[in-house]
Amino acid sequence: MSSKLNRQQGITLISLIFILGVIAFFTLLVLKIGPIYLDHSKVTNALAALEQTPDLETQDKNQIWSSLDKRFNLNYVYDVTKNDVKISKRGNYVKVEIEYEVVKKIAGNLSVLVEFHDMIEVGAE
Repeated sequence: MSSKLNRQQGITLISLIFILGVIAFFTLLVLKIGPIYLDHSKVTNALAALEQTPDLETQDKNQIWSSLDKRFNLNYVYDVTKNDVKISKRGNYVKVEIEYEVVKKIAGNLSVLVEFHDMIEVGAE
């Protein structure tokens, strides 16, 4: 019976440290990348609200940007600037495109880059 006890093996300290390191790394990634996607959901919600705006087709580009900027300020969206928003208007057709990227530092010289492209179209061409 004692020979069976000598053969039992468990996880070594080095294996435990490695496993905990991998878990810590992925936890760090989730904590750094998660807020980026939460902010992006605010951008898509602002675009959806803009799309539901009555008489959006009659507004000029500055009024559309002002409406969108107010929604961004209300939701604390700081990653999208006016240069990232492209508003196209032809007659009663309005197309709003938002293309931006977010770079977050993870640790040391390791960073993550996330790119987004969203668009709405309102009216008939």
